[in-house]
Amino acid sequence: MLIVAERINATRRSIARAMLERDSRCLAREARKQAEAGADLIDVNAASDPTAEVENLRWAVEVLQESTDLPLCIDSASTEGLRAALELVQADDVMLNSVNGEPQRMRDVLPIAAEHNARLVGLLMDEHGLPEGVEDRLRVAEKIVREADRAGIGLARLYIDPCIRPLSTSPDQVEAALESVRRVMAEFPGIHTTVGLSNISFGLPYRSILNRAFLTLLITAGLDCAILDPTERDVMATVHAAEALCGKDEWCMDYIGAERAGVLRPKDD
Repeated sequence: MLIVAERINATRRSIARAMLERDSRCLAREARKQAEAGADLIDVNAASDPTAEVENLRWAVEVLQESTDLPLCIDSASTEGLRAALELVQADDVMLNSVNGEPQRMRDVLPIAAEHNARLVGLLMDEHGLPEGVEDRLRVAEKIVREADRAGIGLARLYIDPCIRPLSTSPDQVEAALESVRRVMAEFPGIHTTVGLSNISFGLPYRSILNRAFLTLLITAGLDCAILDPTERDVMATVHAAEALCGKDEWCMDYIGAERAGVLRPKDD
């Protein structure tokens, strides 16, 4: 399971303030904490203030590259923001979040991803909005895959996101999202799937319980990447346990290694 760490997001007040005040120590601390917790990539989103997003994103990328060796996931709806951030990325490995099925968005983002050999998150929504059912989601997935291939982006670099709606407002979307993951993984061998995990529990109490339960279902469906908070020890423990139970951890070696590293134990142990 590829873990994209979500905490450096300007929708969080502490991160928005750090970007406003150019508090590099705050961003560096968040990056190191997430890396130590088991992250594979560090997501960076600076979209709290659209007028300053490009400037803030460039600053954040520079700070994070000095703070961690992990690759970055550049999270922006702005084509200008993606380009500006990529100008500063020094590593060969980078992820862009994201493209969707809108024709203009694909024309804008796919060439950028191809130029930088980037991994790319593809959201299953288009100019008609977020599809309700599985078949409509698969239609968008086919469109993204087709246009990505034309741009020179292979399946191995695509991470398809079924777009999770909150359980509190769309309880019927859970099975649609799970089935979309199953179908995408089956119909496009070699592709990846991802989700913004915390979206499922928005507006509900004890969010971590819902996140962990949903994550187990998603891994069973074939999910191999998630955007989440790796500092939540119970969530990371769920990743290791679910992958072991689903046969994705040969001889349970990752699970055993996580136990030896103390990842599976509650904080008070």
